[in-house]
Amino acid sequence: MERSLTMELVRVTEAAALASGRWMGFGKKDEADDAATTAMRKVFDTIPMRGTVVIGEGEMDEAPMLYIGERLGLGYLPEVDVAVDPLEGTNIVAKGSWNALSVVGVADRGHLLHAPDMYMDKIAVGPGAVGHVDINAPVEENLTAVAKALGKDMGDLVAVILDRPRHAQLIEEVRKTGARIKLISDGDVAAAINTAFPDTGVDILLGSGGAPEGVLAAVSLKCLGGEIQGRLLPEDEEQYDRCRKMGLEDPRQVLHMKDLVKGDDAIFAATGVTDGELLKGVRYKGTQAATHSLVMRAKTGTVRFIDGKHRLEKKPNLVLE
Repeated sequence: MERSLTMELVRVTEAAALASGRWMGFGKKDEADDAATTAMRKVFDTIPMRGTVVIGEGEMDEAPMLYIGERLGLGYLPEVDVAVDPLEGTNIVAKGSWNALSVVGVADRGHLLHAPDMYMDKIAVGPGAVGHVDINAPVEENLTAVAKALGKDMGDLVAVILDRPRHAQLIEEVRKTGARIKLISDGDVAAAINTAFPDTGVDILLGSGGAPEGVLAAVSLKCLGGEIQGRLLPEDEEQYDRCRKMGLEDPRQVLHMKDLVKGDDAIFAATGVTDGELLKGVRYKGTQAATHSLVMRAKTGTVRFIDGKHRLEKKPNLVLE
């Protein structure tokens, strides 16, 4: 992939964040998502690449744009797989709470898992705990290993878990170990990223969430040197068939980084829509706006934080014509 693609992708996530951030706190998650999706799609039309959406807004008959299989970019090399979530945390924006992001991940063509829209059990850690977790191991064993790897007492450790009824037993098991818990309403891509940055106060992600979000989290952690393991959780025969069509003979097999993101290269970009532990949300003032973004590449290990200042009157459609 071309090095210049990293900065081009920031333009994509910035546009989606600028468009959706205006909807913060209005209780209208669909409108916020539509705004992000439309803006992201417009900017993709200006990017020098030949991209194919493998993680997107749904199948062709479910989404008008950024659907799975849609072609993106100007139509010439590099040829890449594209994973998008124009607004990771639609409910977050609707409520005006923390950690909504606009995110994009790309890798060479055929290198991203085409994860179906179903649940995935996940465990994710940052670089300091790579090689010390096993999704098949008991919770206590994983937390003990991570605490030791990070040089922390168990009471210092923080596990982030989606606040869902299905996680009641998991939450109880974590509490019994003495580790602390941060329950989140939505946004487990942000939570996975946060495990790689000690200042966020998050050490491990546990529990089940969307499989497409699991692939996006894997792209980010590949760039950051972290680790994620996943296991798809098909609920009916239709979902089992979808897994088999993906080439997974055993839909319940453990998926490691090499299964989620193949090869040695990937690029990930994210722009904050609302404030979070790592990224600030969009700030508006009249015809000006400020964004805070993260962009990184696995091949080089480069991680950049970008403060963007935008003169919106100069690009009313979020694209400079």
